[in-house]
Amino acid sequence: MQTLWFQEEWPVSITVIGSNNTDLITYITRFPVEGETIEAPDFEIGFGGKGANQAVAAARLGSEVIMMTCVGDDAFGAATIENLAHNGIDLSLVKQVHGTSGVAPIFVDPDSHNRIIIVKGANNGLLPEDVEAGAHAISKTSLIVCQLEIRMETVAAAIALGKRLGIPVLLNPAPATKDLDLELVAQCAYVMPNESELELLTGIATETEEQVKRAAQVLLEAGCPNVIVTLGSRGVRWLSHTGDDVFIAPFSIDPVDTTGAGDAFIGCFAHCLSEGLEVREGLELANAYAALSVTARGTQKSYRDAQEFRSWLSDRDHVLAESPVLHR
Repeated sequence: MQTLWFQEEWPVSITVIGSNNTDLITYITRFPVEGETIEAPDFEIGFGGKGANQAVAAARLGSEVIMMTCVGDDAFGAATIENLAHNGIDLSLVKQVHGTSGVAPIFVDPDSHNRIIIVKGANNGLLPEDVEAGAHAISKTSLIVCQLEIRMETVAAAIALGKRLGIPVLLNPAPATKDLDLELVAQCAYVMPNESELELLTGIATETEEQVKRAAQVLLEAGCPNVIVTLGSRGVRWLSHTGDDVFIAPFSIDPVDTTGAGDAFIGCFAHCLSEGLEVREGLELANAYAALSVTARGTQKSYRDAQEFRSWLSDRDHVLAESPVLHR
């Protein structure tokens, strides 16, 4: 693994092992039908990738974050490195390979619905041996966060390392795949799918609350200690092996762009866990942070820092504005 950046005495609370992408965002008046060409009114380039998004969200809220990811030797890769550094993320486990970096063409309609295409590029270059090579740095971490935009065997290596080191792993099983082994999922302290990912993992429809709980129960019975299902405009549900069944109601918000809201949620929740908050309070803060993110365009561009988040909550006279993780 080629080291690009290292800070000798920088303590880390979260390791994110995952993807980075450059988002190519087209704002459209409607989605074209097959064979149709339409004109779009606006276009932006931003930084994305589920791993990088979650790392940036946690870092902006105040966590010390180290990221393990792989970039290409193109302009997108150089810009990604600069962006991560700008957000205060430790780059000692960033790997650079020959070839193109990951990109994500994104299309957003006037109702803020989006469709996304992922081109993994250099993200496929992050290998299990890279995880093992970074074990010493990761061992100083209180939480490991993973997603599925990198090789499955690399995700498995990260989960195995977390188990070996006694570090809890938070797994966001996205993009969802039937190839994800539930025995692997069961080794993670927190599994955080959205409703469509939960349905694909379990084969159970998730259109109603009862169906969501039934599908989550499958993961609990497989051995997952905590299943947290993000339901978009329907809120969040947390079920645990100790009997917790908690529903967090959605925020009332007028969305501008929902791209990256799930990653904002996970990044904030990871930050809260690393700061020692209880799960329910962390979920309430993450739910609010995700709601705030959809009020602005873009992915990482829409992620606010702790002061901005606290101010937004205060303007709404919300009790969460007094949370200790927003006053450090």
